[in-house]
Amino acid sequence: MEKKQKIVVIGAGPVGSLAALYAASRGNDVEIYELRGDLRDPSTTPLNFTKSINLALSERGLNAMRHAGQPKLIDHVKAATIPMRGRMIHGKKPNGQLYEEAQDYDIHGRAILAIDRGGLNKRLLDILEEMPNVTFFFNHKLTGADFNKNKAWFEVKDGTSSGEKGQRAREIEIDFDFMIGADGAHSAVRYHLMKYTRMDYEQQYIDTLWCEFQIQPKENPEDDSLMSKFRISPNHLHIWPGKKFMFIAIPSDDGTFTCTLFAPAELYTFLQSDPSGAHIPDFFDTYFPGVTDLIPPAQLISSFHSNPHLPLISIKCKPYHYSSSAVIVGDAAHAMVPFYGQGMNAGLEDVRILFDILDKHARMDEETVDHDPASTRERALDEYSRVRVQDAHAINDLALQNYVEMRASVLSLSYRFRKWLEEQLSVWLPGLGWQTKYSRVSFGNERYSEVVRKSEHQGRVLMRALTGLLFGALGGPLVAVGVVMAVRYRRAVDVGLRAAMGNVDSMVEYMTMNR
Repeated sequence: MEKKQKIVVIGAGPVGSLAALYAASRGNDVEIYELRGDLRDPSTTPLNFTKSINLALSERGLNAMRHAGQPKLIDHVKAATIPMRGRMIHGKKPNGQLYEEAQDYDIHGRAILAIDRGGLNKRLLDILEEMPNVTFFFNHKLTGADFNKNKAWFEVKDGTSSGEKGQRAREIEIDFDFMIGADGAHSAVRYHLMKYTRMDYEQQYIDTLWCEFQIQPKENPEDDSLMSKFRISPNHLHIWPGKKFMFIAIPSDDGTFTCTLFAPAELYTFLQSDPSGAHIPDFFDTYFPGVTDLIPPAQLISSFHSNPHLPLISIKCKPYHYSSSAVIVGDAAHAMVPFYGQGMNAGLEDVRILFDILDKHARMDEETVDHDPASTRERALDEYSRVRVQDAHAINDLALQNYVEMRASVLSLSYRFRKWLEEQLSVWLPGLGWQTKYSRVSFGNERYSEVVRKSEHQGRVLMRALTGLLFGALGGPLVAVGVVMAVRYRRAVDVGLRAAMGNVDSMVEYMTMNR
């Protein structure tokens, strides 16, 4: 009988918790080490001293939980979610009238799920706590690791020596067979892993900060139902696009909306320049019309000054493992900006793919006499890094690109035309397998790199069809030049399509003005 393996998971967030669940379901002894206190305790301070941006749970994350060996997990998690079927774009017409424009994510009616990070974490930790082969170690900071000898060291904040001035925190040493690092963008596991493997590493802070605000529930709802508490539609991700910045609102299951201002650092500097905060309501009224009807100006000013202004980081690295000893998953491997709503989903999918590959290699070797679990795991981790790196890099890039879409392209006729055309093709010609990029990412499980490849192919097909249409129907030399220039100078096919469609935008605008 194969000896039980001791699996150590660093990080008790959603990704680390799911990794522990997968490992424990396979009969391993699992220990979870977390820098903070018990994340279910309301007094535990988040690492960035605020709630994280509300999470969007989509098919990839659900599929990973579906395969965790816990039949009740999906229902348990879904009970705390709110379906969002699309974006709600907010703006102001030239006559000063406010408007809302719904843009469904998917023509087939599929939705992503809004969920509070703490609520999801609690549900996963509650299930783990019931498993006899899982042990938690909160307030344990990873300070060192030897991945050749499979040893690790932790500082323990136990309320005694660590809290007394001048005294060093107590340190412990542990042994392990396999370590899974799920400890976030500033991963200690990744830091120590770099001492053992030749890891390529790329880190980028984008010129955008974020600050959190909140829309409170109605004071006098029509009835006691949850839906009646919301002041705007709870089934949408609300966006106030400002082209170079944006304000978003995501529903929570208590009737509030968690809101976020994404803007360049220069704008934050300007808004902070007046200690009284007088700039802030004026700025919101100018660029995010209607928000001050939902969040009183005094509350806007208070939240802006009291909540931290946090950066957004994008991280790529490879490989994700060393030998048979350790692997990193989630933000530790590929932190991304939040604009595709895939950070957590990609991390949960990491766990499913990692254990699928580990299981595959274990099955291949189980017929071998005296096979070594460490050798089997090393081959599996080699494959995992080889397969997953290109997909993680792909969604990392897509997340950066989607910021432009959310803050600017949602207002563009060319963007809406392509989305409409691709959705019609998916309905009326399903045999073509045509889908929007967003649908492939959020409502499917195909590899991210394959999503990019198929989307680029669709872009080329549409470009050729559009070129033929413009030549045949319009016959205008200026349009032809525009298409040629777009193809020549735009590397990204998607961007090239929008450039070509810009001619259509201009023509429609011209015709509207000159009727």
